[in-house]
Amino acid sequence: MNIQTQSDQPLIEVKNLQKSFLVSKGFLARTQAILKAVDDVSFAIHKGETLGLVGESGCGKTTIGRTMIRLYEASGGQVLFQGQNILGLPEKEMLPYRRRMQMIFQDPYSSLNPRMTVAEILKEPLTIHGIAQGKEATSRVHDLLRMVGLSKEQASRFPHEFSGGQRQRIGIARALAVEPDFIICDEPISALDVSIQAQIINLLEKLQTEMNLTYLFIAHDISMVRHTSKRIAVMYLGKLVELADAGELAKNPLHPYTQALLSAVPIADPIREASRHRIVLEGDVPSPVDPPPGCRFKTRCRMAKPGCAETAPELKEVAPGHRVACFAV
Repeated sequence: MNIQTQSDQPLIEVKNLQKSFLVSKGFLARTQAILKAVDDVSFAIHKGETLGLVGESGCGKTTIGRTMIRLYEASGGQVLFQGQNILGLPEKEMLPYRRRMQMIFQDPYSSLNPRMTVAEILKEPLTIHGIAQGKEATSRVHDLLRMVGLSKEQASRFPHEFSGGQRQRIGIARALAVEPDFIICDEPISALDVSIQAQIINLLEKLQTEMNLTYLFIAHDISMVRHTSKRIAVMYLGKLVELADAGELAKNPLHPYTQALLSAVPIADPIREASRHRIVLEGDVPSPVDPPPGCRFKTRCRMAKPGCAETAPELKEVAPGHRVACFAV
């Protein structure tokens, strides 16, 4: 996706973000433990930019997105929107920021109220934020549907009357209704047919260009993230392990986990596909309830050394704009 002219100050900045959950464990679930879903994560996104966030299922990607817009309350750290830490704001003071920060959810089936028509779904945020009412709201609904490739005649229908791709378009229209600056795209195509995925990606790119939107694009498919994003952040078990420009990351992945992810991406050329070296990760992802000491990737890393079990590596800049958390780099 295209990147617009950036100012020195990021539109949104995440600093040392933490999110933990209290979970039950043990026989009959009588004991409780702390699950660290997000552990000391930091990054920034500039106006008009798309930052891709990639990693295995369960690594904390969605939790970051939901914590950034306070669907989950953070356990620590800061989320700065144009310099203002929104995590400490009372709910009334959050309302203007909720208008400027929206989310497109992964599942287009469960994210829409089945008892509401499309018109009611799209009018609801307009009413809450005092943007439009009556005929003006109806006209706005018709404009939103047109923007996402649907017709105004479909406004009176219920979500169950639409396909998965059409439902996701409605979800996108709902996010656009309040004219936000920043949208979190939480795996917006993973629940869709392959034939529909490209259409949704093209729609998001078109809207970003027309409305100068800023995206956090969350996905587990690094090949898709590489196509959609200007920069990519790679996440493993609650922590960022690498952050770089998409092109730089594709050409020069430094973290062993990033190298494994890229080696799993299929290549259309059968000759190149047959001759390349594929890195296969062995073992399972450790439990976030009881992560291993030191580097969390060491239990599956082919480059692990004894020192990796003692200290967790910091995310350090090893080249301009390229940060990695690995002692082997």
